[in-house]
Amino acid sequence: MDTLVLARADMGVSLAFHIVFAAMGVALPVLALIAELGARRGDADALELAKRLGKGTAILFAVGAVSGTVLSFELGLLWPRFMRTFGEVIGLPFALEGFAFFTEAIFLGIYLYGRGRVSPRLHLLSLVVVAGSGAASAGFVTLVNAWMNAPTGFRLEGLRVAEVDPLAAMFAAPWRHQVVHVLLSCYEATAFAMAAVHAWMLLRRGSSPLHRKALRIALAVGGVCALLQVASGDRSAKHVAAEQPLKFAAIEAHFRTAKGPALHLGGLPDTAAMRVRGSLEIPRMLGVMAFGDPDAVVRGLEEFPRELWPPVAAAHWAFQVMVGGGSALAALSLALGVWAFGARRRPEPLRVPPRPLLYAIVAAGPLGFAALEAGWLTTELGRQPWIAHGVMRTRDAVTPFPHLGVPLVGFALLYAFLGFSTAYLLWRQIYLTAPGAGEPP
Repeated sequence: MDTLVLARADMGVSLAFHIVFAAMGVALPVLALIAELGARRGDADALELAKRLGKGTAILFAVGAVSGTVLSFELGLLWPRFMRTFGEVIGLPFALEGFAFFTEAIFLGIYLYGRGRVSPRLHLLSLVVVAGSGAASAGFVTLVNAWMNAPTGFRLEGLRVAEVDPLAAMFAAPWRHQVVHVLLSCYEATAFAMAAVHAWMLLRRGSSPLHRKALRIALAVGGVCALLQVASGDRSAKHVAAEQPLKFAAIEAHFRTAKGPALHLGGLPDTAAMRVRGSLEIPRMLGVMAFGDPDAVVRGLEEFPRELWPPVAAAHWAFQVMVGGGSALAALSLALGVWAFGARRRPEPLRVPPRPLLYAIVAAGPLGFAALEAGWLTTELGRQPWIAHGVMRTRDAVTPFPHLGVPLVGFALLYAFLGFSTAYLLWRQIYLTAPGAGEPP
């Protein structure tokens, strides 16, 4: 098999695994912090929930450290020319990410083992630092990806970089909307997954105070983030349309330049015929998505050399899954908001959503992570054939080492083991017996 294909598969498997557990590691401290604030008011169920979420954070931190270490080695081993050429350009955010990682590790230890041993204020502050460090760590890594989409902060002289400006490189043009989009996706995906678990427990066990509280916290965080993500996604789409029109045309499967073109929902892009088969078309909507104007002219793939086209079908469907998953969660959030508003106006307010809504929450649990994975694929596939857009092609950055099938299989087995172990340990946290938590199964 081609070395480039194996290298991309190896990196893809690693990232697909790491992104899920890294996202949960970023979001769980925030959810634990909300529970901890409730525990400060003497709520025993909130205290128990905070303890469980803290243990979950520790588990995910350990797993994320393993998969993140693998990724750091893969960057150098699989893409040596890229790191050799641009290492000094993008080194600053990687260094700061390491600083955030160790800060998180130190204060996570204080939070886990300091309960009753340090002052309540310091104990709470340690969790605030854990949540902030996790967000910063994800943000610094995202800055590198933003740079790969819009390289800046250097001048290229042949195969060497000159006049490097690390700060300019770290804050490349897409950084604001990409960082916001990534952080919102971490909180949204994790919160809805947590909500699904506790909704299922309420369906099985009835009204447990711990599961009710966990569900309320998760839905509050997930619902707010899902609605904010709609605005963030709109901003991201408009930036891509303006700065990377080829990428925008690929993810939208927009083949021919047109004024006020239709938006394609679903469908199978046919690159030979330059059309999308079997899609649902919304007239003039693509101009709105791209520039906020239904009569805007949107450039099509026909304007760009075919050898620079990304894999159109894969990029288009990744984008469809991302938008579809995010839209479904936003719609569910609105429905839950309407229910909550109505429940508060009843003479005896309802504490738990009705069973149909609970089942909807359970069904929506995987959608956040499906959208998260699809969003990463949209970013990476849409940038191809460039590893650094317009500067270095992916095929020119890959290692010459031909035997990449062995590490691919080895890492896949490692991730399968880590994934199973992590799922088991997290599931045990859900079934731990505590006062007010209900009986174990």
